[in-house]
Parts: sequence; C-alpha cells; structure tokens
Amino acid sequence: MKDITLGLVGVGRIGVMHAKNITALNPGLSNKGVNVRLRLTDVAADHARTVAMDLGAEYVESVAELIASGVDGLVIATGTGTHPELIRAGVDASIPVFCEKPVAMNVDEALPVLDYVLDNNGVVQIGHQRRFDAGYLEARRGFQAGELGWIHSVRAVTCDMTPPPVEFLATSGGLFRDCSVHDFDILRWLTGREIVEVYAKGSNNGDPAIGEVGDVDTALAVVTFDDGTVGTVSASRYNGAGHDVRLEIQGSNKSVMVGLDGQSAMVSAEPGVMFPAGEPHRTFAERFDQAYRSEMAAFVELILGERENPCTPEDAVAASRVADAAQESLVTGAPVRVALAVKL
Repeated sequence: MKDITLGLVGVGRIGVMHAKNITALNPGLSNKGVNVRLRLTDVAADHARTVAMDLGAEYVESVAELIASGVDGLVIATGTGTHPELIRAGVDASIPVFCEKPVAMNVDEALPVLDYVLDNNGVVQIGHQRRFDAGYLEARRGFQAGELGWIHSVRAVTCDMTPPPVEFLATSGGLFRDCSVHDFDILRWLTGREIVEVYAKGSNNGDPAIGEVGDVDTALAVVTFDDGTVGTVSASRYNGAGHDVRLEIQGSNKSVMVGLDGQSAMVSAEPGVMFPAGEPHRTFAERFDQAYRSEMAAFVELILGERENPCTPEDAVAASRVADAAQESLVTGAPVRVALAVKL
C-alpha cells in the first residue's frame, strides 16, 4: 500500500469540505493500492485542531511546518490574497499544488505567479470544479461529437440563494471575479473558443452594504467569442428559490441544458407541469458535491502521474482575463475587449 499525504492550508467553509472529501477518498483508491492521509493547518488554530480531530487528520502549527513535514501535495483553500505566496511555497518544495480559484486577485497579480510556476516546472491544479460535473462533461462530449451542430447561442447562469457576508464581498474582487469566473472558464473549456469581448451591466436591489463595498448583487454580461458566437453570463446573490447554476447551449442540430435536474431551482409556470419534484439545492457545495469529490480524486491521480493536469494556471488566468474585463465593463459602462494571451 502506497501512502499519499496531502497537506491542507485553510479550514474555512470550502477548506472543511475539501478536508472531508480527502478523508473519504480511500475506499475508492484502495484498488489502486493507495492510502491517503491528511495533515492540515490554519491561522484559526483551535478550529483547525477540532476539524483535524473530527476527521482523524493531523494538525500542525504552520504552513512552513506542514511543507517541511514531507507532504506529497499541497491543497490551498485560503483567502485569494494568500494564493500567490502559498503557490510559490509549494512550487519551491517541488510538490504538486491544488489551489482554489483564482490564482490571484486579478490578472496583473496572477501573471508573475504563472511565470514562477512555469520557470520552476511547477505542477499546479486550479479548482474549477465544474469541469468534473456530469452535466457539463456530457454537454462537452455531445458538442465535440458533433451532436449539437454549430453553436448559435449560450446562456450561463450562476445564482446564490443568499449572499455571503459583506466582509467577504469587500475583498472578493467583485461578482464577476467571484462567481461568473466559473462560467467564463467552463465556456472556454466546453467550446474550445476564446471570449474576446464583454459588455456588462449590474444592479443593487438587496443589501445596500454590498454597493457600499463596491460590488453589485446582480449582473449580466453579453460575451462574444472569437468566431462571432454570442452568449450571456448572468449572476445574482439573491435567488431565494435555491442555488441555481445552469448552462443552455443551443446548436444548429440540438439544444441541451446543464443543471435541469430534479432539484432545479427553476420551475415551470405551465399548467400541469410538476417537474422538478425535488427540493432545490441550497448551496454550491450541494450542487457540485460529486464534482468536488472527483476534482480531489483527480489531484491524487495527478500526484501519482496517472493523468494530465485537468485545470492549469494558464486556464485559470484566461478565465480571470474575461472576469477582469467584465468588471471593467461594469464600471465603465462600455464594451471591453479581452486581452488574449493563453490558448486552450
């Protein structure tokens, strides 16, 4: 049996989720002769100790101690502002790194990190979990197989049921960078095309404090791809019906929708239509539970050398370029061309 030890930095909401998923990996990896162990740290020491105890993991005092302990991979689930330093630390230790999106607060801050990773032959997987979701995978397969024909329209939606704390929003970089960057990434990944222009509008009809920290609670972006195809990307913090993540792809031969399942937050107004029958998802963690599990399993496979990197820093920076352009358009009120530097 081969032991793989993952070091996790950050045990906030998403960090705890990753910790649970890591400790649940072993039944599925046993047939590969692999046993995964978890070692974690956080500046909130008491909370981190409790999480470690509850999951049968090991707590260590600091990031430096975590890396020095000889972990086989580093999982970063801390605030965005800490990502560049922690990515560099993992690369310096010559261990594969998994980092929640984005690489940095914006593209200008991310580019030096990308250069550092490339110059030092680092292996860094960025956490865009939708690439592992069954619906998105099937839509991509159908498009690549020619079943949809050529795409004439796309509509991507990401709506939270309730907004996160205003304190988080004050440092999130804005709705497009925080939420819609997932849509921008998945549109590039699914279509194989670049978004070259964005025109965005936003509104604030919820908590005034969101506007006071420079964000909007609802926004819409019209995107244009490099082949002229158009689409929309919309997001909201106030979708009381439930957590709503969908993607409509309309092709010349066939149209498909990701996220139209029995727990959809969107219901029909047509008489007699009872679908969907299930309770809507309430959070992103519920909606993408299996995708997050598959994403972490993929990171272990990356460490073992069994697969290619499923989401590189270059991919993440390309999506962030679009998000930055959307935020700029939101402020200026004008269409913004996307500076393209990375190809799929």
